[in-house]
Amino acid sequence: MKAAVFSSFGGPEVMHVMEVPDPHAGPGQVRVRVKAAGVQHYDCAIRGGWTPSYGVEVKLPQIPGNEFAGMIDEVGAGVTGFEIGSEVLGFAILNCYAEYVVVGADQIVEKPRLMTWEEAGGLTGNGQGAYLALEAIGVGPGDTVLINGAAGSLGSIAVQLAKARGATTVIGTGSENNHDFIRSLGAVPITYEEGLADRLRRIAPAGIDCAFDTAGGEGLHAAVALVPDKERICTFFAYDLIDELGLRVVRGERSAARLAKLTELYTQRKLHLHIRQSFSLDQAADAHRAIESRHGRGKIVLKID
Repeated sequence: MKAAVFSSFGGPEVMHVMEVPDPHAGPGQVRVRVKAAGVQHYDCAIRGGWTPSYGVEVKLPQIPGNEFAGMIDEVGAGVTGFEIGSEVLGFAILNCYAEYVVVGADQIVEKPRLMTWEEAGGLTGNGQGAYLALEAIGVGPGDTVLINGAAGSLGSIAVQLAKARGATTVIGTGSENNHDFIRSLGAVPITYEEGLADRLRRIAPAGIDCAFDTAGGEGLHAAVALVPDKERICTFFAYDLIDELGLRVVRGERSAARLAKLTELYTQRKLHLHIRQSFSLDQAADAHRAIESRHGRGKIVLKID
């Protein structure tokens, strides 16, 4: 099969396409013919030489990619609930930038009929990350929530999930050219820049109950200044500032059950995924350059035909 790999650690330029052996489903597993694979900062970090602390073994040449959507074409012994031809989306830690990926049957859910392949391929990582974060900070009915970096793939999903959880007001930081997009998600847009905390006080005179940071900078510092309970602040960006700012680390494992909740919200039209740009497998290096620019709105995916 064709796969986008890196044979050495480095910048986006180390990504290239090569032929690798086809994987096959073992007991409890399925093989998926991948139609789309999401691109995440996680993938770029591994390409750059970072190794996660939870037992991931990176072997060169390595196929990155940790979310995908496609059609099952092999079913291993003991698998129930899925069959050849089932359209699914799911998650792995590595190996998704390829024509085929093999995963456990507990790592996939059925793809909603109206969900595009690009949406399905890009939902798992940021969708579950946003879900975990908002659950950790206790977003609920009546809350005023700050999402720092609301136009990005993670932030835009977080805005929608906060609304679905009953938040009364969601405020989203973003550059001015993304304000219409942030407003379309149901949030009140506000620019990043000096004096953000004072401007937030004017928008939310009764206070901000909780905050989710995906961009760091002024937005995170404003959250720390305005949210009374630091247990209700979560950052998925400024990990180096967690101790200094007195915040807690939020971690969690992805699950098919949580992914099923996200697809249900999609079916109910309470969640959608904005696709910023689609790249071919041959353009994986360009996809990494695009996501590492940290500009633009929505999700970057690889479309694999």
